[in-house]
Amino acid sequence: MILFKKITDLHKWLDVQHKKGHRMGFVPTMGALHYGHISLIEASKKENSFTVCSLFINPAQFNDPNDFTKYPVTLENDIMMLEAAGNDVLFLPSVKEIYPGDKATNIHTNYELGYLETVLEGKFRPGHFQGVCRVVQRLLEIVQPDNLYLGQKDYQQCMVISRLVEILNFDRKINVHICPTVRETDGLAMSSRNLRLNKEERKRATEIYRCLCMIKGNLHQQDLAIIRKEAQTHLEKAGFKIDYVEIADAGNLFPVTIWNGKSQLVALIAVFLNEVRLIDNMLLNQ
Repeated sequence: MILFKKITDLHKWLDVQHKKGHRMGFVPTMGALHYGHISLIEASKKENSFTVCSLFINPAQFNDPNDFTKYPVTLENDIMMLEAAGNDVLFLPSVKEIYPGDKATNIHTNYELGYLETVLEGKFRPGHFQGVCRVVQRLLEIVQPDNLYLGQKDYQQCMVISRLVEILNFDRKINVHICPTVRETDGLAMSSRNLRLNKEERKRATEIYRCLCMIKGNLHQQDLAIIRKEAQTHLEKAGFKIDYVEIADAGNLFPVTIWNGKSQLVALIAVFLNEVRLIDNMLLNQ
């Protein structure tokens, strides 16, 4: 695996690959890697000549500064995991490399995300998706991949990034691939934030997955608002502080209370377990 910290060095190497006609897959991450990330590397390796993974903790997308400072950093382990997975290139830039001149805070680009930015994560983390778009635009401009691989666990973020790619309309066509959520054996969605859970919290966190399964299992009921309320009550009794429990149209995230039996639905949950915020989702009728 080749490691690049400077954009200029990465570009020199990538130019050679492009001239050879090689197709590139790209997996952007913020580190603290787990098998969910590695599954994206594996998906890319099957469909591309080579894979680039970036590791960059983006300050522009943290609306809570404490969340940024507490984000886990496991660089040595990350590198070992990527090498073991057969990743080809690791792009490991500094904040100044991505945001020269403090562009992380001074840039004034406003991405027109519409309804997507007003609900769920957009509502509870104001400015978050603008920060996500800011760094993803920078990374896509730098790496210029053929294929971009994202994990379904961040369902709304996947929709936002897909929208971003449409808005930017790069000269080089970028295909967005949404890969399935990878779970622990007990159902908990793999997440870098799981590293911040103590033993008791880690055990309790599985209630999120149980609630998603409960919602899916009761989808035959006509009134989805009742199912949603039952899931919310269950999580509250289990000691979670709830940001949202929602059942929505999988294509646009509009809330659905009465289901027509045909449209694709997704259940989405965001909760706090003490200081750790956890999100998960499940497609309900595939």
